[in-house]
Amino acid sequence: MITRIGLYDGLLHEVVEYNGVLYFGGVVAEDLSLDMAGQTEDVLRQVDNLLSLHGSSRDRILSVQIYVSDLALKPALNDVWRNFFSLEHLPARATIGVSALGPGVLLEMVLTAATGRETR
Repeated sequence: MITRIGLYDGLLHEVVEYNGVLYFGGVVAEDLSLDMAGQTEDVLRQVDNLLSLHGSSRDRILSVQIYVSDLALKPALNDVWRNFFSLEHLPARATIGVSALGPGVLLEMVLTAATGRETR
């Protein structure tokens, strides 16, 4: 069964769950006045909260796609990333440069995580 949670503006659901896997829509910083490190911390804090809310945790993240408005800022993102994850729980990741994510938005993360409720 597919479960869709958090309808947003008639465009998407915040998370879709299927067969023990959570598919999260794009997460952006709540405080857009922050620099890349601050926005990355903000987004990862939100990710932690969303995962917990849906029965998962950061060590169950399978993959992340990160869209950044300026690849020159990637080192700041990577510093925060390294502090968020332990080496044994690093997910697969792609970082993609894009021309614009919206006013003040420096990054957007899309992620997939396991819940521990897998079915066979």
